Amino acid sequence: MDLQELQTLAEREQEILDAPCIRCCTVGGCLSANALAVKEQIEVEIATQDLNPPMHVRGVGCMGLCSRGPLVRLDPAGILYDQVTPEDAPELVHACHKTLQPHLPKALSNSSPLQPSSYQPRHHPFFTLQHPIVLENSGHIDPKEIKDYMAQKGYLALTQALYDMTPSDVIDQITQSGLRGRGGGGYPTGLKWSTVAKMPPGQKYVICNGDEGDPGAFMDRSVLESDPHRVLEGMAIAAYAVGANQGYIYIRGEYPLAINHLETALRQARKQGLLGSQIFESPFDFRIDIRIGAGAFVCGEETALMASIEGKRGLPHPRPPYPAESGLWGCPTLINNVETFANIAPIIRNGAEWFVGIGTDKSKGTKVFSLAGKIQNTGLIEVPMGTSLRQIVEQMGGGVLDGSAKAVQTGGPSGGCIPAHAFDTPVDYESLTRLGSIMGSGGMIVMDQATNMVDVARFFMEFCMEESCGKCVPCRAGTVQLYQLLTKICDGKARKEDLESLNQLCEMVKDTSLCGLGKSAPNPILSTLRFFKDEYLTLMHNEGSGDYHPP
Repeated sequence: MDLQELQTLAEREQEILDAPCIRCCTVGGCLSANALAVKEQIEVEIATQDLNPPMHVRGVGCMGLCSRGPLVRLDPAGILYDQVTPEDAPELVHACHKTLQPHLPKALSNSSPLQPSSYQPRHHPFFTLQHPIVLENSGHIDPKEIKDYMAQKGYLALTQALYDMTPSDVIDQITQSGLRGRGGGGYPTGLKWSTVAKMPPGQKYVICNGDEGDPGAFMDRSVLESDPHRVLEGMAIAAYAVGANQGYIYIRGEYPLAINHLETALRQARKQGLLGSQIFESPFDFRIDIRIGAGAFVCGEETALMASIEGKRGLPHPRPPYPAESGLWGCPTLINNVETFANIAPIIRNGAEWFVGIGTDKSKGTKVFSLAGKIQNTGLIEVPMGTSLRQIVEQMGGGVLDGSAKAVQTGGPSGGCIPAHAFDTPVDYESLTRLGSIMGSGGMIVMDQATNMVDVARFFMEFCMEESCGKCVPCRAGTVQLYQLLTKICDGKARKEDLESLNQLCEMVKDTSLCGLGKSAPNPILSTLRFFKDEYLTLMHNEGSGDYHPP
C-alpha cells in the first residue's frame, strides 16, 4: 500500500465511520457486565425491522465510564445510554431510530421508558474536563477493524515520518514536545530515543512494556483493547527513528482480550503492508512480535522484562549499562510503555508545539488515569497534566460513595497515599513527588473516611513482599520485616521503638534495593507515616507511644 491508496481508503472509510449508528462498548468493564449479549440483541432487533434510514451497530472500545456499563451510544447525536440490558433492545432501537429522523431530534428523551443517561459526554463533568489524545479513538472505532483506524488518520503519521522526515527529524519532534515516559519514571522520551539512535549501526530493538501490574490500574489494558493499531504505529515510528528492525510487545497473560486484539491488529497491519518489509514501499523494514508474561510484577522493570523475553527468569540487573546501550541480547534497546507509544502518532501529525501547549511547564501533554476504589464514577479518564486531584476525585469521579474522601493512592505499590487536604495539588511529576508519591503508570485508588491507612500500607507491603524476585537482600528480607512490623502495629502489639525501626528500615530498603520495586516499596508506609501518623499512634501499645514524631 502506498500513501495515495492509504488516503483514498481513509476518506472512504471515514464516510462509513461517520454514518449514524449505535455504538456498544464491548471491552473491559462493559464486557463483564454482559455487553456482548446487549449488542447481539440489538442486532437481532434491527434485523427484524424494516428501518428507514437503515441503522448499524458497531462494537467499540472503552467509553470511559466503566461503573455504568454496559454503555451504548447513539451517534452522531452523542446520546449515551447506561446500564443497558438485552431486554432494553426493542425500546433502544425504537428510540434511536426516531432520533435519527431529522424532524424528531432527540424526541424520545420524554417519551421512552428507556431514558438517556444523565452522564452525557457534552454536559457531565466526568467527560467535560477530559482532553482525549491517547483515548481519542476509544469508544469510537472497532478495535478489530484496521479500516476504522485508518479512517481516523491512522498510519498517516508513519507515512509522514517515512516520506517527509529523517530519523533525526522525528527524534527532534519528540524531544521538542516534552513528552515524558508514561510508565512511571517520567524520563524524557526524546532523550531516551536519541541515546539509542546514537549507538553504532547494527541490530537494535524496540520494546513496548505492557506488563501493567499495579493493583487498581487498567489504563494500558484499555488502550490495547480499544485502539491497538495506535500502539503499533507509535512503535514503528520509534523504530524508524532509532534504526531498529524488530519490536516486541510484552504483555501479561492476564489480559486475554488485549492479546487477542493485538494479534488481530498485527495480522491486519502485515496484510496491508504496514508492518514487515519495505513499509509503504520504502526501504524501512520493521517486524513486531508478542511475548506473553506470566504475571510477575517485577517484569514491569525493564531489565527483568528483557530477561523474560530472552527466555530467562525475570530478574532485574544492575545499571549501567542501560538498555539504550546494551539491552535485549546485548543490543541497544528502546523500551517505552503503552501510553508513551500511543502519544507518538498524534505528536508527529500535529507537531511538537501543539503538544507543548497542553499541560504544565515541566509535564507536557495529558495523562490517562484509572479511577477505582470508594468513588462514584469508576473508569478511565484522560486529563491535561496539571489538573488537580480535587477536580479528578470530586468533580470527575463524583466523590466517594458515602461521606467524604480521606486519601487517594497514586502510583500503585510504588506510590503514596495523598490526604484530602492536599487535593488541590496539580497532578504532575514534580508535585506528586513532593508529596511522597509518584505518577506511576496512572492508577488512582480513592479511599473514604472508614479506611484504615495503616492497613492500606500493610496491603501494599504484602503485595511487594510477595512479588519480590528475591535477588537482592534489602528487598527480599526488608519487605518481609516491614510487613511483620506493620502487622504488629495493626494487632496493637507495637511500641515506640517499633515505629522508629519501621522508618529506619523503610529508608534502608529504599536506598539499597537493586531495582525500582524495592526502592519504591516503602513509599506507601512513608506517606502514611507523614500524613496519617495519628492512626499509627492510635494502634500503638500505650507505653511511651505518644512521643514519636515521624519525619
